[in-house]
Amino acid sequence: QVQLVESGGGLVQAGGSLRLSCAASGRTFSTYAMGWFRQAPGKERDFVAAISRSGITTYYTDSVKGRFTVSRDNAKNTVSLQMNSLKPEDTAVYYCAAERYYSGSRSPTQYDYWGQGTQVTVSS
Repeated sequence: QVQLVESGGGLVQAGGSLRLSCAASGRTFSTYAMGWFRQAPGKERDFVAAISRSGITTYYTDSVKGRFTVSRDNAKNTVSLQMNSLKPEDTAVYYCAAERYYSGSRSPTQYDYWGQGTQVTVSS
């Protein structure tokens, strides 16, 4: 069992930056690959980024490549999403998620545990 708690969301102007963090409970954090998803009102939950168990391999959806960076610290049981050059279309609730058996999955159905989400709003 893993419990995930996101933080760091907020309101920012277009072109600004935010850093999201996700803190995980338990002593097995390093055995989970991690992902970030986002969901805008009335839309499906979409893949944003993912990171392998070791942190060596990262994955991004095309719309955030070059702007977002995912990282993890297994000693601190945290995964982060640095978001730069934010755009209004990045506005959504952002969720972190943990998967036990795969790595870099882009489908939310592959993930086993989810945080409660944190709101990111980018004004134009």
